[in-house]
Amino acid sequence: MATILSPSSHLRVVARDPKRTRERILAAALKEFSAKGLAGARVDRIARRARINKRMLYHYFGNKNDLFKEIMRRKLETRATWATAAPDDPGEILTHWFTLACEDMDWVRLVEWEALVVGDGPLLSEAERRRAFESGVAKVRAVQAKGLLPKELDPRHLLLSMLGLTAFPLAFPQFTRLVTGLSPRDQVFRKRRIEFLRAFAAWLRPERDAGRLPGRVRQGGRR
Repeated sequence: MATILSPSSHLRVVARDPKRTRERILAAALKEFSAKGLAGARVDRIARRARINKRMLYHYFGNKNDLFKEIMRRKLETRATWATAAPDDPGEILTHWFTLACEDMDWVRLVEWEALVVGDGPLLSEAERRRAFESGVAKVRAVQAKGLLPKELDPRHLLLSMLGLTAFPLAFPQFTRLVTGLSPRDQVFRKRRIEFLRAFAAWLRPERDAGRLPGRVRQGGRR
């Protein structure tokens, strides 16, 4: 005969593995925040998705803002690791970032919601996030110092432009479809975008590297 566990028994079982419970709460919260934004997210929906009660969620994370901060902290840590591991070649950097963005659309939607609600106002975990972007600027400067990107370009605006090149088509799928006729989820679009990013990065190289540009790009440059 099958044993039927009461809700309280289920919670006791879940509580025996705190790490797994926390991970499930964070995964559920990311889905909720990306779908509804911080303001529209509801703790009860997160709890149901994570298969716990709200009391347990508050036990682990305190409140909705603290839960959001923990998600941001983890995402920043992950992206800092990605930035460190990114190759120096500009084309590979762009394709690296684009591929990672494609694999984490929940994050793309999450920051879109934040932009709608907060605009250019104060952000949760702003100091930590600013430090993460400073690391990105330092990475661009290092690539410039190696002669792989023009040194005369402001590294901050260069980083901002690189983020736009990789994230904009995913953040605004309607523009992508209107311009290219393809959804950013379409593998054909993603393949063509990667090809474009590599060719575009080749154009960013200093003039002394022109001899190593792809043939199609060199031909366009002589017109």
